[in-house]
Amino acid sequence: MNRTIISVVLLAALVIAGLSSLFIVDEREKALVMRFGRVVNVQEAPGLAFKLPFIDDVVKYDDRILSLEVGPLEVTPLDDRRLVVDAFARYRITDVRRFREAVGGGNVAAAESRLDNIMRDQTREVLGTVSSNDILSSDRAALMLRIRNGAITQAETLGLEVIDVRLKRTDLPQANLEATFSRMRAEREREAADEIARGDEAAQRVRALADRTEVELVSEAEREAEVIRGEADAERNNIFAEAYGRDPEFFEFYRSLTAYSRSLQAGNSSLVLSPDSEFFNYLKSSTGKVADSAASAADE
Repeated sequence: MNRTIISVVLLAALVIAGLSSLFIVDEREKALVMRFGRVVNVQEAPGLAFKLPFIDDVVKYDDRILSLEVGPLEVTPLDDRRLVVDAFARYRITDVRRFREAVGGGNVAAAESRLDNIMRDQTREVLGTVSSNDILSSDRAALMLRIRNGAITQAETLGLEVIDVRLKRTDLPQANLEATFSRMRAEREREAADEIARGDEAAQRVRALADRTEVELVSEAEREAEVIRGEADAERNNIFAEAYGRDPEFFEFYRSLTAYSRSLQAGNSSLVLSPDSEFFNYLKSSTGKVADSAASAADE
């Protein structure tokens, strides 16, 4: 009975020891086998791996591409126009042994803190050699490549590979931003004032030209009207003269009727004339002739 119990215990211990000596490495991971704090094996291939039970420890690290957000930092380009820059980096743990030696018992967060300092130093160094216009322009891929290349060498000491670096946001600091906006507003107001002044000047020229054209047109029209009026008066006088030459008696009768119609009107019909005035010659004639009036005057 005792032998059976001992055999079962030994078998269980062997099973536990066998299971403790096995570990699985996922395809998204890399593993280190640690023995008394020292790396004794690096397991990068996915699958089943072995270690000494109860003695070795397994530390696993992510083998995928990781992201690091670099917080806002101020940079001073060549033109001394300060900018606030946000960036992020893509990196990967390529050498887990060196990574372990660099960060010790620290985790990925400790390595990212050191990588963040590297990225900040490289960003300030690279962006400090160009003008702010180069940073704010769309052609800044070369700047990001320079930052990446500068960070690669330093990141290798941590067992990391910097794959890509991107500048997300490049803005002016708040104080500079307000000053820039004020300067932009003043510039736009000056341009608007210049445009208004040029518009007023053009409007004055147009109005002056319109006034001169109006004066010229009115003068020309009045001149033509006077010419036409003179020609009409001349033609009228010619017609009167011709009519008088053909029948002086009729012409005299027409002129008298015209005088009567103009003088004997409402509000203007009071005349002070002598009875023998020539104005009444046709009114006194029974036949409408001056001779009848003269004959009547002789008979009386």
